[in-house]
Amino acid sequence: MTQTLESPVKKPTFQGVSGRRKFTDITATVLVTASLLIALVPLIWVLYTVISRGIGAISTGTWFTNSLSGLTASSSGGGVYHAIIGTLLQGLVCAIISIPLGLFVAIYLVEYAGKSKLGRITTFMVDILSGVPSIVAALFIYALWISTFGLPKSAFAVSLALVLLMVPVVVRSTEEMLRIVPQDLREASYALGVPKWKTISSIVLPTALPGVITGIMLALARVLGETAPLLILVGYAPFINFDIFGGEMGSLPSLMVSETANPTQAGTDRIWGAALTLILIIAVLNIFAKFIGRFSAVKSK
Repeated sequence: MTQTLESPVKKPTFQGVSGRRKFTDITATVLVTASLLIALVPLIWVLYTVISRGIGAISTGTWFTNSLSGLTASSSGGGVYHAIIGTLLQGLVCAIISIPLGLFVAIYLVEYAGKSKLGRITTFMVDILSGVPSIVAALFIYALWISTFGLPKSAFAVSLALVLLMVPVVVRSTEEMLRIVPQDLREASYALGVPKWKTISSIVLPTALPGVITGIMLALARVLGETAPLLILVGYAPFINFDIFGGEMGSLPSLMVSETANPTQAGTDRIWGAALTLILIIAVLNIFAKFIGRFSAVKSK
């Protein structure tokens, strides 16, 4: 009996990790870490360059409160208040159109389309839009909005072009988040007699909401920095214009393009300051989205 207890009949399942597996694990860890560091080098370099060259411009007292109206090319001072307003207005109009459209298309593809012909066509068109360059979207809106309908150049036309760029990103990100939601949650809701539309709105969407918001913010960050629609569909104005349906309007990307023709140091400072301002706006939007996602995730639990 004592001999049986001291020498078990079965060998232990866990036999230890071999030296080869340890070496493979260490090698993979080193390679992944090195790849991460290599990928971070250009990102940190870009951030350092933009911050070091643009901090002097945005630290002035008039940068966020004044426009460039009335200033000559070589005059220092002024600000980008007009460009910030223009960028936010164009992004807001684009988001108002793109977010509902992208959400509804993604819900249709995941919850209703199945293997239908319309679902396959919709997926194909979303894939096509995902690869459309910004200048092609701008030329399409120019041909439709300005040449065909005879409407003037405006910030609203820019927003329409940005919609073509933002919608496929929203659709794809939302679609992936909805597919992650476990099917068991849907089936449990159906078993309780809850209609499908209410299951989607009360269970599926709240569960996927944090990821959906993150995808929307990434899509918005992409379109806020586009330049081609601004060059084709609206002129740059160094003053404030709140009318999105008419007149020239300034924005941060168009300001940077306009100041490239300014050979003075004042123009260079405005370019770097506008670039840093755009990065700060996108960072604030993403931080705000993180807070909303975390708050919605707690509520959904």
